[in-house]
Amino acid sequence: MSRIRILLVDDQAMFREGLRTLLSTQTDFEVVGEAANGEEALRQAAALRPTVILMDLRMPVLDGVAATQRLHATLPECRVIVLTTFDDDEYIFDGLRAGAAGYLLKDASSDKLFEAIRAAARGESFLQPSVAARVVAEFARMAAAGAGSHSEALPEPLSEREIEVLRLVAQGASNKEIAATLFITEGTVKNHLTSILAKLGVRDRTQAALKARELGLL
Repeated sequence: MSRIRILLVDDQAMFREGLRTLLSTQTDFEVVGEAANGEEALRQAAALRPTVILMDLRMPVLDGVAATQRLHATLPECRVIVLTTFDDDEYIFDGLRAGAAGYLLKDASSDKLFEAIRAAARGESFLQPSVAARVVAEFARMAAAGAGSHSEALPEPLSEREIEVLRLVAQGASNKEIAATLFITEGTVKNHLTSILAKLGVRDRTQAALKARELGLL
């Protein structure tokens, strides 16, 4: 089994050292590099082509949001997970809009971190439950304000089942959890997600949830 190549981006050397030690306990992880700011992250990512990048937000030279945005545009195959102490709405939404595949706070458990990395490597997204709740609440507010007037903007509407799947995605549910809730197989969930992403014109679960909220679909 190929190992998940990880780049650590944080301006605190001691935190990076501790994170590297933690990740080394997992046989399917390989930390291939470190960076202390966003500019270094861009250079390291271009040279090393990591699978997953753990990205802090507040850093000198170039912050994590700007670095994530540039990585999303130039190296979309590198999946960025924001790993930060900041849980303000502004930081959360800026990070996700920049193209992050996940958002995790530094007080999360190691198991949650491992889960997020593996989900990102599979092409999925991961939101810490407390962060997912904030995203759902904000975009529910936006949808209510817009009264769903933009739902007709999709050239091909989502089916009722796809809406059910998307609602659970927006709540941070995994494929396994969605399958159990809707009494369908994980394979069927994946098929629905493929269709949802195509109809919404997005590439991952987080962006699908954001787009659906903006269109007033949920």
